[in-house]
Amino acid sequence: MCRSRARPPPAGGAWGCACSVPRTLLLLLVYLAYLALGTGVFWTLEGSLAWDSRRSFQSDKWALLRNFTCLDGPALDSMIRGIVQAYKSGSLVIGNTTSMERWELVGSFFFSVSTITTIGYGNLSPHTLAARLFCIFFALVGIPLNLVVLNRLGHLMLRGMHRFAHKLGSTLRDPGQARWLAGCGALLAGLLLFLLLPPLLFSSMEGWNYMEGFYFAFITLSTVGFGDYMIGMDPSRKYPVWYKNMVSLWILFGMAWLALIIQVIFSFMETSREVCSCYRRSAEEEDLKPPSWESEPHPPLPACREEEPMGVSPHLEPSTQAMHCDKDS
Repeated sequence: MCRSRARPPPAGGAWGCACSVPRTLLLLLVYLAYLALGTGVFWTLEGSLAWDSRRSFQSDKWALLRNFTCLDGPALDSMIRGIVQAYKSGSLVIGNTTSMERWELVGSFFFSVSTITTIGYGNLSPHTLAARLFCIFFALVGIPLNLVVLNRLGHLMLRGMHRFAHKLGSTLRDPGQARWLAGCGALLAGLLLFLLLPPLLFSSMEGWNYMEGFYFAFITLSTVGFGDYMIGMDPSRKYPVWYKNMVSLWILFGMAWLALIIQVIFSFMETSREVCSCYRRSAEEEDLKPPSWESEPHPPLPACREEEPMGVSPHLEPSTQAMHCDKDS
């Protein structure tokens, strides 16, 4: 029979306050350092290019004003703003063609998908007051619904992986190796279906190179959605009706797969941290044990488990108290 024993708290405070505050501060420092790293790298790589682009635009603008004296600066700026707004609304005319109508049935469906998945490319937004109000309530209900659907799809993918691992384990007679093979197979299959093959379709339909298509695929599935690359936006191309519908399904299943992969990575990080904390807690307990306590050996802490052959051990609560299992006298 197991019963808990009160552990003597360290001088000056409880265990929770002594451990959680420095750990939280360390996590915040790592978080800020990671943001600082990204800031420095992006500033270095993109700063000079943005400056050159701005200088080139100003040079072209002044050259246009010199060649067409009937234009003045404010009129040209107003025309440029009109062109940008027309591009955003999808009504930009180049020659005798316009870009795909964004508020037709297919375009509206794609906007609905990008709203509830929180991708938010930024290239399309409602302009009427009624549409904006509806978008608010639509997102309030749709975002939780999307999370439920993604969670369900992720569980189905995980269940399929476990079934494959079970069948493979009965064949190989090695469950640990079977789980590793099944996990690697699921990872490679997802990479192929959701990240490596779709750029080929985007290259064919949009005229992008493979790296641009891969960049769009990851930015979309991770819901970052910068909006610098968008499908169906080239007015010189004819897009089939099935194209955006197929991309919408790809987004749904690809987000579920990527969320599953991110959760596995997060679980690995949490598990490694908690295993170290578990060993440290055991060592501190031995150091703080009073001499008058029973010195009989006892089994390891239930919270401290050996790592399984593959993957992630169960989550350990940070506030788990040490438990001793002793036989009743």
